[in-house]
Amino acid sequence: MTTKKKILIVEDDLDQLDHLAMILKADGYEVISAQGQTEGEEAILTAIPDLAILDLMMENTDSGFVLCHQIKHLYPDTPVILLTAVRSETGIDFSSKSKTAASWIKADVLLDKPIRPEQLRVEVRRLMA
Repeated sequence: MTTKKKILIVEDDLDQLDHLAMILKADGYEVISAQGQTEGEEAILTAIPDLAILDLMMENTDSGFVLCHQIKHLYPDTPVILLTAVRSETGIDFSSKSKTAASWIKADVLLDKPIRPEQLRVEVRRLMA
């Protein structure tokens, strides 16, 4: 018997949280949902995720970065996907391709919202391989 891989999703938009959880549950993952940074901080202390998907801007504009740093500190091998609408809203690009950005953006992947289900599936499978 194989155990399901655990994915933590932290998102302050309940509709988006439910949508992401539905996609991943349908693919056979165990999903731990947290609505916002505070619930996310509690979740990472009680469950060790195999992968985390974090919204960038929640209660604070840097909530996703903060949670990402906490996860990478506690569980360095856990891949993290950051979801953001910042680029489409402001034009700011948090691309981790530059050495400077990579030194402080600890996420393994940054994806722009809205995210297509197949795009999410591809990234999750790739990071879980």
